[in-house]
Amino acid sequence: MSGPTFTTECKAVTLERALYGAGIGLIHQDAELAIRYAENLPEHFDVSAGLIGMDDRALFGEDDGRRLLSVKAAVLKSGEPTTTEIESKTPEGIKIYELKLQQTRDGDRIGVLSIISDVTDSRHRERVLKSLLRELSHRSKNLLAIIQGIAMQTARHTISLDYFLVKFRGRLQSLSNSQDLVTDSSWRGAYLFELAEKQFAPYWPDRARPLRVQGINAHLTPNAAVHLGLALHELIVNSATHGAIAAGSTAISIDCRQLNYEGHDAIEVVWTELTANRRQNSDFDDKSFGRSVLERVVPSSVNGRSIFTLEPHRIEYRLTIPDTEFELIGQAS
Repeated sequence: MSGPTFTTECKAVTLERALYGAGIGLIHQDAELAIRYAENLPEHFDVSAGLIGMDDRALFGEDDGRRLLSVKAAVLKSGEPTTTEIESKTPEGIKIYELKLQQTRDGDRIGVLSIISDVTDSRHRERVLKSLLRELSHRSKNLLAIIQGIAMQTARHTISLDYFLVKFRGRLQSLSNSQDLVTDSSWRGAYLFELAEKQFAPYWPDRARPLRVQGINAHLTPNAAVHLGLALHELIVNSATHGAIAAGSTAISIDCRQLNYEGHDAIEVVWTELTANRRQNSDFDDKSFGRSVLERVVPSSVNGRSIFTLEPHRIEYRLTIPDTEFELIGQAS
């Protein structure tokens, strides 16, 4: 039993439908690279004057047209297929087209067939992915540098291996907690209130009485979130070891307010801790890593400043963060 017979006209209609369905355009050119056939070209190409007998410059413009003529001449000469791309301005923006070029032969006559497809979306995705990978590489290197710094400084101020392990693990966990928030936000940063609650969670003694975090819930950049998280960790661990938390008190508050810093908008994050008894011990001696974090590492990393006050019944830490390191999302400035 023979199959259905397709006429030349039927084949042409079928081919045209297939091209439209696949979003593919075709151009066939003769040995002189004059256009002899064009089908299903992108709508923004001006074909009103007709293309038959014209070359690529009529369709793609002078610069792209000359380049395509050169590439197609090489395909005619070698017979080897090739692929190239062009960018075209449209009312919707820049479109990117892939042209697959191959030599055709009909007896002694040769030509070039161009199969045109819109690859704008896929190229955009590729560029976004490359950008994300570069950003991930950059942030990973920064994170590794921070970890290396923590390890070296913790070791420099250690008194035993056990002491080092406890301190280093705690600081790595703090870094991890901050990084979780940053990663969950697709690397956009973290909100101050959420960051403080995340850092406090392992140490806060009274779940029924929430931590007092008040003022502006600024959205911090990834850099500010990571470094403020380290500062909060040092303050929290000291409180859990020697201060209010160790005494079973919740007399700790964090406040965030706006101010002007060197002629620019800024926020000031203020830690206040009160204790009933005179503090005999502290992790914050003049040469400690914790104090270095609070007074030098963190303010330098956010291009801000800090004021650290250590008194018998009170600790106050003020960190000024410039507007390059935060946003006030959904809040009146």
